[in-house]
Amino acid sequence: MKDFMLIFIGADYGELGLSPEQMQQRMGKWFAWHGKMESAGIIKSGEALHPTGVRISGPERTVTDRAATELKELVGGYYVIAAADMEAAKAVAQDFPDFDLGGTVEIREVMVFEQ
Repeated sequence: MKDFMLIFIGADYGELGLSPEQMQQRMGKWFAWHGKMESAGIIKSGEALHPTGVRISGPERTVTDRAATELKELVGGYYVIAAADMEAAKAVAQDFPDFDLGGTVEIREVMVFEQ
């Protein structure tokens, strides 16, 4: 088994104007997907991310505030899962709850370095 990171990219729920009932339904979809992966024993870690943050870049360590409204693509969270290969990881991603909201899952294999 290899480790794969599923990176969730999409709109900030707050910006979409979802009602409390819609938010509850949305979270139910996330909990169901998480439960499915947990039952399969493939989930290793994962978290939701706040929509705001900072970016530090360059030799001068320039700090830029990153407001959700400025971003074209918001990374909303991630999971690290165990899967046999990329095809298996892609199959897991098919249940991503936010495809209907135009969301995207980026899948990246986690590199393993020999010491």
